[in-house]
Amino acid sequence: MPQLDTSTWFITITTMLPTLYLITQLKLLDMCYYQSPQQKNSDKQTPNNHWQLKWTKIYLPYSQLQ
Repeated sequence: MPQLDTSTWFITITTMLPTLYLITQLKLLDMCYYQSPQQKNSDKQTPNNHWQLKWTKIYLPYSQLQ
């Protein structure tokens, strides 16, 4: 029964790792990400939703004494 020749494994693995890294980087470059919206007035910041304008009270549970 012939033995498995592992002499080329080192060069195969060492060339595969940078190749996989480069392929991953190239695929990530092609992806489209959403850009953050630009604010028109930088001095006046108004929240977009009504939840940011309201304050809510935090009540203690009934089991605790005040």
